[in-house]
Amino acid sequence: MKFTKFGKALLMSALSAGVVLSFTSCVQSYTVGFLYVTGTVTAQSGNNGIVSGFKIDHNTGKLAPINGMPIASGGANPVRAVLLTGSRFLYVLNRGVNAAGNGDCTTADPCLNASITQFSVGGNGILTQQETFYTQGLNPFRIIADPTGGLLYVLDHDSIGADGKTPATPANPNPGCALALGTNVTACGDITVFLVNQTTGRLQLVVNAQVTSASGAALPYFPVPVNPVDFVETGGYIITLNGANQPAGYPYTGGSSVFPYTLNEASGQLTINQNSSQSLGIAGGTALVAGSGTIYVLDNEPVTVGSGSPSFPPGSYPSQILPYSPGTNGALQPEPGGIVPDASTLANPIYLLVESKGKFIYVLNQGNNAQGANAQSGIAGYFLTTVPTYQLSFIDGQPFGSGAGPQCLVEDPSDQFVYSADIDDSSISGRVVDPNSGVLNNLRVATSYPLQGPATWCLIDGRTS
Repeated sequence: MKFTKFGKALLMSALSAGVVLSFTSCVQSYTVGFLYVTGTVTAQSGNNGIVSGFKIDHNTGKLAPINGMPIASGGANPVRAVLLTGSRFLYVLNRGVNAAGNGDCTTADPCLNASITQFSVGGNGILTQQETFYTQGLNPFRIIADPTGGLLYVLDHDSIGADGKTPATPANPNPGCALALGTNVTACGDITVFLVNQTTGRLQLVVNAQVTSASGAALPYFPVPVNPVDFVETGGYIITLNGANQPAGYPYTGGSSVFPYTLNEASGQLTINQNSSQSLGIAGGTALVAGSGTIYVLDNEPVTVGSGSPSFPPGSYPSQILPYSPGTNGALQPEPGGIVPDASTLANPIYLLVESKGKFIYVLNQGNNAQGANAQSGIAGYFLTTVPTYQLSFIDGQPFGSGAGPQCLVEDPSDQFVYSADIDDSSISGRVVDPNSGVLNNLRVATSYPLQGPATWCLIDGRTS
């Protein structure tokens, strides 16, 4: 078959177009997931809460606002949010405000009108407010879900005293604290547990069948030792981090011990196996995080590393990470690698992320509750090895930058990018993960995205249709 000159030109044009299209399809940009950020609106009274939403570009990591967002969080002073398995429902924990009308809530001046707001998640990432639910304690500050999405847990810093209105204290004791934790206990925190309706997302309170009051009524909560700092669900246990000495208000620090409950995932019941807490030998715990079968305690107090450490240069470090494995009845067993120092220029670790392949660990440092005058915000990076034993070692080039006062750290669904949201500069910071070295490099596009006000938490939704 012969072609005319005109036919040859058409054929070459078609082939060229095919080549161009094939190359274009390889780098085609599309939304790989949604990033949600809770926070407040700058320069407005009452700590008005909002939820911001962004589309994540698969090719570049660039963020683009979701149409119709941000939206109201359903309450004042949102601090945490959780997305259930299946990405159908999102719940925002709003702490409320104190009598003075601000978010500086304390045991003496507790938050009022705290709530849990339920949102449905649309296929385009838009959130639609549904219903509002309430915890059984005061000053709630943590919310988590079990892996099945069938249970929701809220950690209340203060249980309610005998007057039924204000936090329990020695002068206003809560009998439920003594019934669960010991006869001399007059005050405690508590966990409120909810069953999640898988069709509607409605929350149903789980009452405490393990402990009843003197009148025979079941407690509507599960007591935990006083001064809770954080909690996790892992391996069939709910474990809280508690402290002897804490700042007056949120964020709570000073964790020194852990307290385990055994979880019944079918009913939501929590059962105490031992009434005593497990001391960790620390006094500055800031967070408790579970990842890949390991439980990490973040501690904002110095550690000295000697010359015998193969993984870390000798010297004094401003804070540390304590890795554990869960043992019998939820007791924590130290990993053989021992205590791990934080980056020498950072302090106040508040969150830890185990990347999706389990090769790298990133510790987010807020830096504004410093051990040392020069401590900064930033991300410490570690290689994780488990053979022959568990071991962490610094990634070359760490620490990596973040915004000012980061609150959270998340990885996108394509395992390429990480994002932090910041309270001090009201922004989101993004970085790209080198899959071989673990280094966090700058995005090829903008690395910082503004928010309408200070951020408090962030989470990722991988369902985009």
